[in-house]
Amino acid sequence: MIISWRPLDHAAYRSSSWFPGLTGLRALAALAVVFFHYGGPVVDRLQGWIAVQLFFVLSGFLITTLALREEDRTGRISLRGFYVRRVFRIMPVYFLLLGLTAVAVTLAGTYGSSRLSDAMPYYLTFFNEVVDFNTPYPTSWSLGVEEKFYLVWPALLVLTSFAKSGRTALRVLIGAGALGFVLGVLPLAPAHQWASLSVHYGSLVVGCLLALALHHPRGFAVLRPLTSPAAAVLVALGFVALQLSVKPLGQALGGNWQFVVPVYAVGAALLLVAVLGQGPVRRLLSSRPLAFVGDRSYALYLAQTGAAGVTGLLFPTGLVKAAATSAVALLFACALRKWVEQPAIAFGRRLVAKGERAPAVERQGPARVG
Repeated sequence: MIISWRPLDHAAYRSSSWFPGLTGLRALAALAVVFFHYGGPVVDRLQGWIAVQLFFVLSGFLITTLALREEDRTGRISLRGFYVRRVFRIMPVYFLLLGLTAVAVTLAGTYGSSRLSDAMPYYLTFFNEVVDFNTPYPTSWSLGVEEKFYLVWPALLVLTSFAKSGRTALRVLIGAGALGFVLGVLPLAPAHQWASLSVHYGSLVVGCLLALALHHPRGFAVLRPLTSPAAAVLVALGFVALQLSVKPLGQALGGNWQFVVPVYAVGAALLLVAVLGQGPVRRLLSSRPLAFVGDRSYALYLAQTGAAGVTGLLFPTGLVKAAATSAVALLFACALRKWVEQPAIAFGRRLVAKGERAPAVERQGPARVG
C-alpha cells in the first residue's frame, strides 16, 4: 500500500467515510478519565478529567460533518433520521447501566443513602449535569450536556438550510455567537453553576465550527497544512504539552478550571485536524489496540464506576486499581457492544432506512433544502 505524505486533499477528505485516527482519540480520552478517577496522586499531573472535553469536540465535529454530508448527498438534513440514530446509539446502554446501578444499590440497601434516588429524576430526563452531589452513576453528567445540545444544533442546521446563499457563513455566525456567549459568561462561573456548566457546550460548539470550516473549501485550505505528517507530529506533541500543562495553566488563570477548557478545546480541535491526514500520528491512533478500545469507549466510560466497585475489593486507589478498573470496564464494554450497542444501532439504522424508502407524501420529516 502506497502512503502519501502530502497534506490531505479536500476532495479526499470529503469522500472519506471513516476517520480511523479519531477512534484512537476516543480510546485515549476514555482511559485518561478512568485513570484520573482511580489512579490517585500518581496521575494527578495528567489531569485526565479534562479529556471529557475531547469527547465533546469530537462529538460536535462528527454530528455536524455527518449532517453536512447528508445535506450534500440528498439535498436535506433529516431530523428524524438524526434523532432515531442518536436514540438507539445512546439510550440503550445508558438506561441499562442506570437500571443495573439502581438494582445494585437497592440490593445493597443504599438506594436512598447513595442519593441515587434524589438524582434519578434528573438522570431519567438527561439533566445529569445539574446533579451537584455524588451518586453511583457520576460519569453520566456528560450525557446530560450532549443530549440537550443534540436537541438544538441539528435543528439549527435544518433551519439555516433554507438560506439561498451564505449558508455556511450563517451557520458559522450562529456557532461563533454561541461560543462568544460561553466565553462572555465565564467570569460568572465561580459564583453561578449555570455559567460553569455552559463551558461544556463551548467545547461542543468548537467541534461544530471545525466541521463547518473543514467542509468548506476555503476553510479547509486554511487548516490543510496541519494534515501533513510533519505538522501532525508537532501538533500531537503540542497537545501532549497542553495536557501536562492543564494544572499550571489553571493556576495561572486564577485557579478557575473553566477558563482552561476553551484553550483545551481549541487544542483538541487542532489535534483532530492533524489526525485526519496520513502519517505516524494517525497510524498510531488507528492501531488495532486503540481502535478496539475506541470502539467500546462509550460503554467503557459509563461502566467505569461499576467496574471500580469490583476492583475496589482487591486494590486500593493507585495505578494498579486504575489499570484493573479499565480492564474490567473494557470487559463490560465488550459485552455491552455485542449484546446491546450493535443490535440497537442496527435497529435504528433499519428504522431510518425504512423511513427513507417511504413515499415522500407519507413522510413526516423535516423540510427539504431550498
